[in-house]
Amino acid sequence: MNLLLKYLSSCWFLNNPADLVPPKSFMWKNVAFYLTSGIIVESLIADPADGTLEVLGRTIMAFSSVAVLLLLEKKWSLFSQLYTSIFVCENFIMSLAIAAEGLDYWLVLKHHPYREEIGIGIAVFLVVWYISIVSYIFRGFFKYPTSTSVIYAVSYFVMTYGIPMLLMDI
Repeated sequence: MNLLLKYLSSCWFLNNPADLVPPKSFMWKNVAFYLTSGIIVESLIADPADGTLEVLGRTIMAFSSVAVLLLLEKKWSLFSQLYTSIFVCENFIMSLAIAAEGLDYWLVLKHHPYREEIGIGIAVFLVVWYISIVSYIFRGFFKYPTSTSVIYAVSYFVMTYGIPMLLMDI
């Protein structure tokens, strides 16, 4: 639990995730939670089969993106640390997205007139926060300047969310 709290504190920009070394069991539990929470969110938005395929595509793209970045930087030994750092924070954001889906459902039941605006606002906030976290993680691992880490974080977001979503729409 202590390790999880240390990782979560990086979601609040409080520590350097590059200083954390996760054990194998923590890494696999993290991946399992990533898959489970992602499938829940996508199944609430779309068909459960399509959502599952999209989450599997995102997972493949996430691992591939991290691997390519580490190969280019010649820091392959950091693979488990980097993907675990990203996935823990992404799991946190995904948990908030599940709560947002619950809130949206409640607002639908109450016929709230600003339900769509509230949902869009929460979604934009979560995406910006996610990109900020990934940027912070890249800066911590590679000592990139802020602008470079933001560009890589946006690219990572497009690779892990945009491409699988695009492929599902084809």
